[in-house]
Amino acid sequence: MTRKQKKNLIRIIVSAVLFAGALAVRHFASLPWWAELIAFLPAYLTVGYDVLIKAARGVAHGQVFDESFLMGIATVGAFVIGEYPEAAAVMLFYQVGELFQSVAVGRSRKSITALMDIRPDHANVIRDGGEIEVSPEEVAVGETIIIRAGERVPLDGVIVEGNASLNTSALTGESLPREALPGENVMSGAVNVGGVIKLRTTSAYENSTVARILELVESASSRKARSENFITRFARWYTPAVVISAVLLGVIPPLFFGGEWADWIHRALIFLVVSCPCALVISVPLSFFCGMGGASKKGILVKGSSYIEALSRTRTVVFDKTGTLTKGSFSVSAIHANGMSEAELLDIAALAESYSNHPIAESIVRAHGGHIEPARVSGVSEKAGLGIEALIDGQKVYAGNLRLMESLGLTPSCSHGCSCDSGTCVHVAFEGRYCGHIMISDEMKPGSREAVSRLREEGVGTVMLTGDTESAAAPIAAAVGVDSFRSGLLPEDKVSIVETMLGDESARKLAFVGDGINDAPVLSRADVGIAMGALGSDAAIEAADVVLTDDDPLKIPLAIRISKKTMRIVRQNIAFALGVKLLVLLLGALGFANMWIAVFADVGVAVLAILNAVRAMRAA
Repeated sequence: MTRKQKKNLIRIIVSAVLFAGALAVRHFASLPWWAELIAFLPAYLTVGYDVLIKAARGVAHGQVFDESFLMGIATVGAFVIGEYPEAAAVMLFYQVGELFQSVAVGRSRKSITALMDIRPDHANVIRDGGEIEVSPEEVAVGETIIIRAGERVPLDGVIVEGNASLNTSALTGESLPREALPGENVMSGAVNVGGVIKLRTTSAYENSTVARILELVESASSRKARSENFITRFARWYTPAVVISAVLLGVIPPLFFGGEWADWIHRALIFLVVSCPCALVISVPLSFFCGMGGASKKGILVKGSSYIEALSRTRTVVFDKTGTLTKGSFSVSAIHANGMSEAELLDIAALAESYSNHPIAESIVRAHGGHIEPARVSGVSEKAGLGIEALIDGQKVYAGNLRLMESLGLTPSCSHGCSCDSGTCVHVAFEGRYCGHIMISDEMKPGSREAVSRLREEGVGTVMLTGDTESAAAPIAAAVGVDSFRSGLLPEDKVSIVETMLGDESARKLAFVGDGINDAPVLSRADVGIAMGALGSDAAIEAADVVLTDDDPLKIPLAIRISKKTMRIVRQNIAFALGVKLLVLLLGALGFANMWIAVFADVGVAVLAILNAVRAMRAA
């Protein structure tokens, strides 16, 4: 419990003791009205003074119709008509309910606030042959830092020395530590649970994994779902309506139909107690918050409750191929040269691709294995969806797909009689002459097929869109089991196809899953954009609505299941709260409900709805 919660608990206990004492005195002695008032007033004020102060401040600032005002006017009114025990009891149980709410909300925040603990305190950086401790923001890209056992990785980087066991549970939801070896990429926010490693940083702190995750978490609450907006609008009109109804209920029958003033005012006060909309106002946003917290524990970061709602209604998931359904860890499987040696062809291609961070380009540079001389390369420009244009030793070189060659008026040919059916081909042209192609192979992610199968079980259709040729895309599409695929697409083609699908009634809502910078436009256009966060580009993560911190495609059907469960809980809370309140409001107006039933309809329903909301923390 927090200090404030403990203070409130002490107030509740003291008030309960005073209330029990007042009831005992009332039971064993016949007291005049003023003595009863004095007996019950301490119990009431001990637990309710802050509610009265808040109500008075609200009235002073023109914010009349809030929860404190309703509780204040209802309990003070009960004192006025002589219902002293009911007045004290309503305030006491209201505060008990508030304490339950506070504790429940605090527990639901643990998963989200636990992410804040991934923020590193310092970095041990090697400078001038010595080790110094600095803020992570002060470490430049390319510097070497040391992470010892028990320390948190402050920045993204590559291990250059040593090995360690890393706990990435706060980032990916994976409970078991993983071994990290030299040459491997390490994400900031992970905890070194064994070993000592030296890391060469690959990003500044503001662009690191931990900084991006914290930014996503901090901005998540700003995007409200339609259900939340409905509750906000509902409460704005509902509360004044019930106050006016309560006034009419207390005044009209005695004035025009000869009813007893005390009886009808009592009914009106019951009406006010029941009408407090806290069960809805608290439990519905809390349900979304818990859903996002449960998702974050599994390595799924949702940028707002509106995307929880959209995910629950998703009927089509469109996948990018490379880095999404496949590992994106390409390797050169064959080199076929025309008019030059294979080594010369690989040298030219590696120089041209050395300025690109695309996985295919990186695989060619890795295959080259030699020293790349940057001075030999100039005038590099990337042609989106086609390839690279560069000057090597002052001579024009093109490296890219078949469409790039065709745009140059070149017809690829191969004396080896090979085809690119088993992978992706990078064609190379040198000084207007076709020089051959390099075959690149990718590997399907282990969870891709199962992810598509689980989506099908959820009633979700699947489509794969890729810039690769049909011969490279078809085997992956068949292996994964998607319903359909389209190949040879430029980024604008993907946007066009997604827009067409969005216009199809059967396709709503539509989610797109991607990882590359060229996926950013279509991620923004889809109803829900899902980015692979661990290996994905900054642009893709920025454009996406949901980020998977470990790039596991199995998290996609899990995210949909969590969202559906969250929405079921939201609907249950709305139906339960409104149903009970409307029933008790009617019973109170007809004289069949007393203050104790009113307390249950307010506090009891709120507590039950909040406990139901917390169920969303448990991932589906």
